[in-house]
Amino acid sequence: MSRGPLPLSYEGLPTTTAQDMRALDGLCEQKYGVPSRELMENAGRAVARETLKFLDEKKPGGALKRVAVFCGRGANGGDGLAAARHLKDAGAAVSVFLCPPRKDGEGAGDYPGLTRAQLEKARQVSVPVSTWSSPEDAAAALSGADAVLDAILGTGSSGKPAGPARDMIQAVARSGKPVVALDLPSGLNPDTGHHSGVYVTAELTLALGLAKRGLLAPHAAKYVGRLKVLDIGYPRELIASLAPLGEEPSR
Repeated sequence: MSRGPLPLSYEGLPTTTAQDMRALDGLCEQKYGVPSRELMENAGRAVARETLKFLDEKKPGGALKRVAVFCGRGANGGDGLAAARHLKDAGAAVSVFLCPPRKDGEGAGDYPGLTRAQLEKARQVSVPVSTWSSPEDAAAALSGADAVLDAILGTGSSGKPAGPARDMIQAVARSGKPVVALDLPSGLNPDTGHHSGVYVTAELTLALGLAKRGLLAPHAAKYVGRLKVLDIGYPRELIASLAPLGEEPSR
């Protein structure tokens, strides 16, 4: 187990913690006028593009690409829904499994606004979205999938995954399919790179905007796989305003 400090930079960009990432998202909209919905749309488009590149490596040629997309309730799930729509637009066959709402139905309190808006967009263009109820519901889609897109849990989650999110993670883990993780593998702590026993192992992790510091921990490498940072539209001035590389950001 590594006990040294985690890298403060990756590929020439600062790394970040979950707390600092939330502050960054707020500044992006409040100070620079880039709305969160635009960042989410950019994220979905970039994730779809990189997932298709990944699939081309796995399945070269013009054969139909099949992707099973697992989405949580939060913003990570919203990014996954956006990616599923862009994958479908690009000609891939997608099957989306969405973590059920905390309450019955799908009222305003069940999913955050941005995720709910992405769900409606997906449905408007006939992306097949199923509310997760049991592993059996996803068995056929997983069996036929060329890859799984993991968008179950993001930087806002904490503690050991439980309930439907845990069951979804376990279904992905047991599928044996290559996994592309959106922002971070579900179940992995973004700040430390440790997990609590329920987690996804990815071949490719697509960090949104900046790499989360825990993804660079030596003990996390086998869960993260290949790490790539995607530009989702953070203003250059905002990135430049972060702590200089090699210095710890202030809290």
